[in-house]
Amino acid sequence: MDNRAEIRDFLATRRAKITPEQVGLPSGGGRRRVPGLRREEVAVLAGVSTDWYIRLEKGHIAGVSDDVLDAVAGALQLDEAERTHLFALARAAKPTRRPRPRRTHTPQVSSSLQRVLDSMTTTAAFVRNGRLDILAANPLGRALYAPVLDNPALSGNIARFHFLDPRSEDFFPDWDAAADTAVELLRTDAGRDPHNPELTTLIGELATHSGAFRTRWAAHNVRTHRTGTKHFHHPVVGDLELDFDAMQVPGPDQSALTLTAYTAEPGSPSADALAMLASWAATNAAHENHDTTQDQQHR
Repeated sequence: MDNRAEIRDFLATRRAKITPEQVGLPSGGGRRRVPGLRREEVAVLAGVSTDWYIRLEKGHIAGVSDDVLDAVAGALQLDEAERTHLFALARAAKPTRRPRPRRTHTPQVSSSLQRVLDSMTTTAAFVRNGRLDILAANPLGRALYAPVLDNPALSGNIARFHFLDPRSEDFFPDWDAAADTAVELLRTDAGRDPHNPELTTLIGELATHSGAFRTRWAAHNVRTHRTGTKHFHHPVVGDLELDFDAMQVPGPDQSALTLTAYTAEPGSPSADALAMLASWAATNAAHENHDTTQDQQHR
């Protein structure tokens, strides 16, 4: 990915979202050719020269101080995720003497982290990387995301499921919001690690095959994903309304992984459905173990 292009497009799309009235500027001054603020207006708000801001918006961000980036973030009214993304783009633009070694395989979680997942018996939990690959899950997590994990063509990738598998429109009742989230998480990770070949390949694949992905990717929206509520329509137990909490955990190659845990409000219909899903998962596991034992005995 071209980091300068990323910086240019990100700043331009943020600028287009803000009206003069939102920042206390008069709305007059002639007809506006583009939506949102003009570059010179952002420069005034950030306390820098217009020429300097134009240069920044063209992608010349390496060497810019944190104080100036803070001023630009304030002028553009960036939220926490957007501000973090801007700083990540600035870090990625800095020249380095030695290229960082690239990952050539998808990292796996440690055995101790898998034990943590497996100990969460009433919670659907999984660990993913920034590409939205599900790297590990507990039995209930695997059961919840069975449509993603049971299709070999998806390689356990949530974004592929969203945009390349038509079943996702039934699995996620609020498909548009879920799709927005998936793209915004990918965009956030691309800002942190713009030269990641696996991520670049995934984005190219999705952009090639999905117009819905291309439209969302061009918006340059980012987000943090720590807690909230998500709706599912599971093929086995039906509708589920689950609260999620997400936290970062260290990966084996120093990469940041995310552990996501889904729970249901006690006594709710979703809690009953989640319990049914756990029972279904346990029954399937017992059958698989029985079949494996039978196969071994016949060898």
